[in-house]
Amino acid sequence: MDFLGIYNYWAAVIIMMVGFYGVIAKRNLVKQAIALGLFQTGVFLFYITMAVYQAEDGTEGVAPIWRAIGDGTVKHPGPYDNPLPHVLILTAIVVSVSTLAVALAIIVNIKHRFGTIEEDEILALEKEAQ
Repeated sequence: MDFLGIYNYWAAVIIMMVGFYGVIAKRNLVKQAIALGLFQTGVFLFYITMAVYQAEDGTEGVAPIWRAIGDGTVKHPGPYDNPLPHVLILTAIVVSVSTLAVALAIIVNIKHRFGTIEEDEILALEKEAQ
């Protein structure tokens, strides 16, 4: 059952699709912002999952660093994760949080201006104003 070995990929895709559905289907601006954050979290999980190095034979790779133990024997350090995706995702998380903060600030301004945060009502009020 190779399917069970990739459950974290399925979890990332499910989280992304739930977030994508929320962005498309919901008309409340706060719900859309939360769904966008959920979608971004799924993308982060997917990239971090892909960071594990796989050797040609399908096993998890090991770092090219060997450690000597006190009695002179050599021991490998264990599975190796590529650090570049972790660094990129850390930067993306900062961008995601700041984007969400700006979106919520804009939603507060929309609420003060129109009195609602429902997309359909805002569009109707905009049509009446023209």
